[in-house]
Amino acid sequence: MSKPKPKRPANIIEAVMSPAWWQPWFPKPESWAAWFAFWKASFALPMSEADLAFFRECTGRDRPPAEPPKEIAESVGRRGGKSRAAATTAAWLAVFVDWKPYLSRGERAMVLVLAADRKQARVVFRYIKSLIADHPELRKLIAGETQETLELRNGVTIEVSTASFRTVRGYSIAAVIADEIAFWLDSETSANPAEEILAAVRPAMATMGPNALLLMMSSPHARKGPLWQAFQRYYGKQDAPVLVWKAPTKTMNPSVSQRLIDEAYEQDPARAAAEYGAEFRADVETYITREVVDAAVVARRFELPPVSGTRYVGFCDPSGGSSDSMTIAIAHREKDGRAILDAIRERRPPFSPDSVVSDFATLLLAYGIADVISDRYAGEWPRERFRAHGIRQTVAEKPKSDIYRDFLPLMNSGRVELLDSPRLTSQLCSLERRTTRGGRDSIDHPPGGAHDDLANAVAGAIVHLGQVRQPLVISDEVLLKSAQLAPRRAHVAHYRHRNRGIPVF
Repeated sequence: MSKPKPKRPANIIEAVMSPAWWQPWFPKPESWAAWFAFWKASFALPMSEADLAFFRECTGRDRPPAEPPKEIAESVGRRGGKSRAAATTAAWLAVFVDWKPYLSRGERAMVLVLAADRKQARVVFRYIKSLIADHPELRKLIAGETQETLELRNGVTIEVSTASFRTVRGYSIAAVIADEIAFWLDSETSANPAEEILAAVRPAMATMGPNALLLMMSSPHARKGPLWQAFQRYYGKQDAPVLVWKAPTKTMNPSVSQRLIDEAYEQDPARAAAEYGAEFRADVETYITREVVDAAVVARRFELPPVSGTRYVGFCDPSGGSSDSMTIAIAHREKDGRAILDAIRERRPPFSPDSVVSDFATLLLAYGIADVISDRYAGEWPRERFRAHGIRQTVAEKPKSDIYRDFLPLMNSGRVELLDSPRLTSQLCSLERRTTRGGRDSIDHPPGGAHDDLANAVAGAIVHLGQVRQPLVISDEVLLKSAQLAPRRAHVAHYRHRNRGIPVF
């Protein structure tokens, strides 16, 4: 005789507490007490005094929401249980909420798990899949599955996707789990795409009824981006449209070792306060504003040709060809003191370093540059390879962080003209300034796979213009010869002055 079908749970708390549903996934319910309070607030369920104590501590509010919030910003320390709690929320919405009244024929309700990359998103996805596929009753709902999707017979599709605004358009979205949103990065631009993604998500959720949910969750990082903006605008505000839940690791997961947390605070208090204390980092600031960078960009100027009588500076950021890009920038100074960026090149991995050095050497010779400056990467090999092509390579005296520091006042004063390169703009805008424990400023790209190879080369070229004393007079014959040495490839097409329309050679 088959077992009777378990009674449908009335809410997410019943589902988690019932042995017939998801209680086996939560064998120690006492360690999930704070998350029970979180779910009750998220779905406007009745609260006990213990629940209210957690609610007040984590939201700064006195009263819980009277209706389920459409958006939740969850800032919780690492190992606090965010992924499992988010997966349970998503599974509840996918399985037990009826979305059919909001769908047209042939349309499916999407529950999206978005993260910086698919590998990270699959952590939440595996929890969701287990709650459904490993349950004897719920697994009957599965109509099809891949590594990144779970199609249910009730018209819902659960899908893993990367954090890109292009991947969320065209859907009817029931729920979005924005995993570690403070650390989202676009691999093409090295910028956090969260604001564009949320702008694309919200219209797709507008017609999905009162249960549609946007859940932003992350351990906090810098004081910027949607998570910080939600905290700044809505935390502690009674009846605010966005519920902000901010809690340290131990509050949400008391089983985490206090010794582990204490050691983290001893090693790096600022980092530990963010990772385990759920505090936004006061020691991480935006390096340069978007407005300053945009003001320096000359629209539709993509490259300037070499001009006789001008001395140019070249700066190279080498790479071994496997992970980082190899970049080069060429700049010159006008008589009025303006620093002009003339040309940039970037070769993304994988590539042959010898081949890239050859191409870069050809570009340098076209601008009459026989000495290129490089950052401190890779030791001797760039020097040897450039030497083989007639270029002398010297290592910059200052580290990258100091170069960025000297670059900033030039930008702020409006004395720099940059090329129209969205990738360069994004890399500059994503740079972060950190204050080290010793009190020194460190300027670098944000963590999590971001890059600043192009920004590094450009800042290096502009800053080192200060070392140029006298103009180097290059005859037209030398310029012509150096141009003829170059294969008629990418950069030759740019030798017509884009601003004046005058052919140089």
